[in-house]
Amino acid sequence: MSARRLLPGLFALCIGAIAARAIALAGGPNHLLVAIALGFVLENAVGVPERLEPGIETHKLWLGAGIVLMGASLSLGTVLDVGGLVLLVVIGVAGVTLVVVETLARNVFGVADRLGSLLAAGASICGVSAVVAVAGSIDAREDQIAYAAATVLLFDAVTLVVYPIVGDLLDLSGIVFGVWAGVSMFSTGPVVAVGVAHSEVAGQWATMTKLARNALIGVVVLGYASYYARSGTGDRPSLRTLWSEFPKFVVGFLALAALASAGAFSAAQQASIENAYNWLFLLAFVGLGTEIRLAELRTTGTTPVVVVLVSLLVVSTLSLAVLTVLF
Repeated sequence: MSARRLLPGLFALCIGAIAARAIALAGGPNHLLVAIALGFVLENAVGVPERLEPGIETHKLWLGAGIVLMGASLSLGTVLDVGGLVLLVVIGVAGVTLVVVETLARNVFGVADRLGSLLAAGASICGVSAVVAVAGSIDAREDQIAYAAATVLLFDAVTLVVYPIVGDLLDLSGIVFGVWAGVSMFSTGPVVAVGVAHSEVAGQWATMTKLARNALIGVVVLGYASYYARSGTGDRPSLRTLWSEFPKFVVGFLALAALASAGAFSAAQQASIENAYNWLFLLAFVGLGTEIRLAELRTTGTTPVVVVLVSLLVVSTLSLAVLTVLF
């Protein structure tokens, strides 16, 4: 795609990012939450003009780049001290979420098998990305993909508001809040947004925890593909397919964290990197706000929402209780 097609949308992201920072400096809420709100208003009150769409769609690139740069602010020593424990929590919560959603969908609410699987993947791993990845391996219908994706996006919007409120009411520490958001919220963008909005420490732990959870996508895709292949209703994915679904920015994040721990960056360089990833997040979250479309959310069926809501309440409550004991 030519740079000329991208420039109008990129310019819009920049204007939104600058406006969000200005509003926050003037005494408004956190700049990242303001950025999401500005994108949401643009999409739902005005509508994104067609000429802006190519540039605005690059917001996922800026999010990935910001996450990679955030690795430079982490100390691997701190991560290693509690990293094994956090990894166990990530695997445990992801597994419980998947089982709870599948059980509710199939045995309580009578949701179609494939739709239930898409909801389980989206809720347990990485939101819409997991829905799309699993859908391709189990031959899900387009309407099932749409229902599952809309349900995930609905809860992304809700948790963006609810989690910061709960964090403030319970006066959660940065580590507890960050890990809690990372293991129980759905999509990467909202997790990073609420984490950074809480505190720098929460932002780092929310990002690291969510990346560990995202890395499980290959296991989940392979598991679902194998299950449906055995039943004669799906195809086994290739290694190339699994690698294509793996979030590559995890590698970059860990690489910069290793370099930072080895003393590769001076204090001034780390400050510059931090400023850079904050601006990249602003660009990304303006674009993220445009992904929350009220018209699409209204088409979400009631049953998928109830299934995911019950699961979220159970998993978020249990995981928060465990984390407050552990940390």
